[in-house]
Amino acid sequence: MNNDSKRRNNREEGKVPRRPRNTLFFLALLFVIVMSLLWLGRSGSDQAAEVSFPVFLQKKKDGLLDEVWVRDNSVEATVVGKHSQNGREYQRIRAEVPAGYLTHPDGFDKLAEGVPPEKFHNAGPSVWPALLINFLPWVILIVLAWWFFIRQIRASGGPGNVLSFGRSRAKFIAQEKVRVTFDDVAGIDEAKEDVKEIIEFLKDPSKFTRLGGRIPRGVLLVGSPGTGKTLLAKAIAGEAGVPFLSITGSDFVEMFVGVGAARVRDLFNTAKEKSPCIVFIDEIDAVGRRRGTGLGGGHDEREQTLNQILVEMDGFETDEGVIVMAATNRPDVLDPALLRPGRFDREVVIDLPDIRGREEILKVHTKKIKLSRDADLKVLARATPMFSGADLANLVNEAAIIATMKRKDSVEMVDLEEARDKVLWGRQKKSRVVLEEEKRLTAYHEAGHTLVSVMLAPDTDPVHKVTVIPRGRMGGGTMFLPDRDRYGIGLKRCRARLAVAFGGRVAEEQFLGDISSGAQDDIKQATALARTMVAEWGMSEKLGPVRYSENEEHLFLGREIARTMSVSDETLRLIDAEVHAFLDAALATARDILAKHRDTAEAVARALFKYETLTGEEVAMIVRGEDFEAAKQRQLREDLARQNEQDAEVKRREAEGGWKATPGPRPLPGTTEA
Repeated sequence: MNNDSKRRNNREEGKVPRRPRNTLFFLALLFVIVMSLLWLGRSGSDQAAEVSFPVFLQKKKDGLLDEVWVRDNSVEATVVGKHSQNGREYQRIRAEVPAGYLTHPDGFDKLAEGVPPEKFHNAGPSVWPALLINFLPWVILIVLAWWFFIRQIRASGGPGNVLSFGRSRAKFIAQEKVRVTFDDVAGIDEAKEDVKEIIEFLKDPSKFTRLGGRIPRGVLLVGSPGTGKTLLAKAIAGEAGVPFLSITGSDFVEMFVGVGAARVRDLFNTAKEKSPCIVFIDEIDAVGRRRGTGLGGGHDEREQTLNQILVEMDGFETDEGVIVMAATNRPDVLDPALLRPGRFDREVVIDLPDIRGREEILKVHTKKIKLSRDADLKVLARATPMFSGADLANLVNEAAIIATMKRKDSVEMVDLEEARDKVLWGRQKKSRVVLEEEKRLTAYHEAGHTLVSVMLAPDTDPVHKVTVIPRGRMGGGTMFLPDRDRYGIGLKRCRARLAVAFGGRVAEEQFLGDISSGAQDDIKQATALARTMVAEWGMSEKLGPVRYSENEEHLFLGREIARTMSVSDETLRLIDAEVHAFLDAALATARDILAKHRDTAEAVARALFKYETLTGEEVAMIVRGEDFEAAKQRQLREDLARQNEQDAEVKRREAEGGWKATPGPRPLPGTTEA
């Protein structure tokens, strides 16, 4: 196999040949050689010592000259033995011949007198050694700089010659290299059903063409970030057993005009050569945005690239076996020409997984994770609503890291729950120094949220955890986890959410006699929800089921440059009044609940101040009036005993040459060490 075929195979398989590691060594060696030549040239040019003409004649008369060269008005000769002048040794001397000396009839004979004829030359020494020493280093440096310049151009334009900017940057994966199948994709069963006929077409196109039918030429995968669009495209190629060409929308556009269109042509030409195959364009909205948008006009290079994509897709034949797939999370900004029949004429929506889908995704990502027996993926799936596939993969990875840092043999359920909280709300900041006054304020604030939520059940989500420990950007938090997936919300649940949001502010007001800035985010969310209820969801009796929102389209989408007002000033005042009515009612509800259950709120706040974190079950025990303190101490002792057992196991393994040092027994939270 010759070198050209090897490079071509490497390019087709998506492999880039590795550069030799000794390149730096050769460059350093070349630099040393150049510097040596420059030094030799400099030192060589200074070897001839300048003397006067009488001194030259005297040395010749004394027999100290070995070989003589006469050139123009100067004479040069090598001397016998070692001589020095001004502290520098020399082996050659040079003297200026007086004017008219060489024109005298006897001048040349006197100059050659005493020198053997074979060592007297009527011409200067050869200039080639001097030229070689003085100019060769600069020639090498220029060639080296040019080589680096060409290398940079080739790197910016991709593999190939200097002008290979128009080559496609798509990554080619051969059919035997595509190892992703539908077994690796979970939680999107409906999307997999939508693309099954595409797989059948790629396997046997004649099955469809014999009846005159055709398969969709383009498939647009639409979904939120992390839902598995790229993974589904790879799985389709793996199931169909066809090559896979992958490129992102940003890889088309360059600073040079016309490069994007050239890369599109090269991409589709390569796809036709590899037919049947799948061309996948990720983040197509980077190049497929609506043309002619924005206040200052469109981007010419991007629009040329989009035009070329439209032309190439419209020029497909039904029997070419090339299917174009694209992914985006912004279908609203795509050009309508991309979505018409004949191009991306099938749209596959990939939603966030439901509870069953999340369980299947967790099973896929925990195949390589060693789970303990108490790890229940079904419970974890219920506790992770609105998680995408990427979020669940991150959760499993974080749990494995947490268990590793605790030197456990397997990932336990507590590690999975801690990883879930970390992904949702951030890492606990136990090292932050919190003043006792601020801690008490946070405890009462979160107790207010918690108690209002418990008393308004079942119109609120169950309380999962309450903490006064800073986590992420929160100074403390009340965490809710819905018992099931919800795709809509009713008026009662909206009112309950507003009341829960004001629970913290009311608790500060009633129990501490002051209010703080801690309710800033609560007020922001409550105001946004109330305005949405009035202006968009039609939940106001006075305004009725009418949408009053202003035009909220972005100017740079190019749909409406001029904003229009379709709501009168009187209606705007009425909207504000209705928003205030919803908020005032929620505030009154929160005040009424906390006034009736003041003792319970005090108990929750004291428990938070002492133990810093309470679970939903512990909050329920306090609300029911059970002996929470005894149960909490018993649970802490059990946790402490289990942790000490794990620490003893770690020390045993450390003694056997396994793990490093570990902490010793821990005191109970809420107590001090003896």
